[in-house]
Amino acid sequence: MSIRVSSNQMVYGYQKQLNDANYRQTKLLEQGDGSKLHRPSDDSVDYSKYLRYTVSENENTQYQENVNTAISWMKTSDAALVNMTDIQTTFKEKTVAAANSTNNVNDMAAIGKEMMAEIQELVSLGNTMQGDSYVFGGQTDLTKPFSMSTEEVDRGLAKTLDENQSAFFSGTGAVDDTGSMKQMLTLKGDDGNTYYLNTKNGYVYTKEFVENGYKDILASESRTQVKEGDQAGALSDWGSGSVSKYFTNTGKIKPDGSSYSQIISVNGTDVVLSFTTVKQQIVTYNGDDKQISMVKKNGTTEPVADTINVTGPQIFGTDIFDDENSGNKASGSAMLNQMLTVYAQVEGCKHEWLSKDGQTVTDAAHATTVNAQTQLGARQQLYESVNTMLSNQNELITSDITNVSSTDVAKLAVQLMQEQTIYNLSLSLGGRILPQSLADYLR
Repeated sequence: MSIRVSSNQMVYGYQKQLNDANYRQTKLLEQGDGSKLHRPSDDSVDYSKYLRYTVSENENTQYQENVNTAISWMKTSDAALVNMTDIQTTFKEKTVAAANSTNNVNDMAAIGKEMMAEIQELVSLGNTMQGDSYVFGGQTDLTKPFSMSTEEVDRGLAKTLDENQSAFFSGTGAVDDTGSMKQMLTLKGDDGNTYYLNTKNGYVYTKEFVENGYKDILASESRTQVKEGDQAGALSDWGSGSVSKYFTNTGKIKPDGSSYSQIISVNGTDVVLSFTTVKQQIVTYNGDDKQISMVKKNGTTEPVADTINVTGPQIFGTDIFDDENSGNKASGSAMLNQMLTVYAQVEGCKHEWLSKDGQTVTDAAHATTVNAQTQLGARQQLYESVNTMLSNQNELITSDITNVSSTDVAKLAVQLMQEQTIYNLSLSLGGRILPQSLADYLR
């Protein structure tokens, strides 16, 4: 008995094997684009690795973009701050020159003209832009941060303590040190004398004691700090935050300040005190003190280290009109307004004031801006270090992706030749053994 195999079965079996060979060849040809992974079924283990590496690569790219943007922003800010500190150094030199009592009115006017040009340049640098953003405006970076008034206003006159005075008047209950400078408010008495007010406790000291009398105590007594009884008197209506009642945060005197009058007893004599003011222009800050952050790597966020901007209060500090004890919020332009006071005193030929307060003010203004620049520089170096790290990580991630997904060209070429040979042989063999007709099976 003979076994008969239908031609349909033979054809089906042959076609399946031929299609399998063609499928294997097609799969190999897909890898001609350089990648061996086109779908999870190609290699589930390697494909899962590939997805993880791709996510890491996208994160790395985003962090690199953040860091490069941050570095660009900080370089722009740093360049402006360098120019600011240079200008402040020159401004200090002019203050020292103006303090010379041999200068006549014309000399002082010439120095004052140069000082005003320098202050205007500082304001311009404060409005430095990176693209459409003002780099020193905080998060209000689309609003021009600094502007200087054209008209002059009455501003309170501060007594700025030098290093020795600051040391003597420091301590509990003494001159507040939350601002960029230790200062007192200048008062004028109806006796023709000048007095200084400690805005932290309301104590009033004579000009002689603040400028010279404390030196006698240092020389003759064992104590090195101010104490109860050194004051000439005290303002009964004065308390924490009282500055804000009489002055704005830029130092402009309010109506209540203009009409302020208090009586103290000095050596048994009643003296009526009022605030001393100086007529000058004012710079206002329209930004905020909020930080702009650029996250630079995975892990816990670092609000301080991730900060890329410098704000007005950081560049120009605070003074007696906007420190924590004043009751006012930080103005963001304190040192600029103090420098405008210096300019006003130059215009008024106040040589004595310039030789003492003026030089102390300019020193403090310069030191405040240098401090802001130093902090920015440290953060910039950190970002540049992170940028190098991210570049190295990117190379490693790219290498991992290549290793797990790229085609082995030499191996692929061999496999393609093998499959092509098999496919061609299948075609040739099929043409020979497939039945020509059903009659072949009926013999």
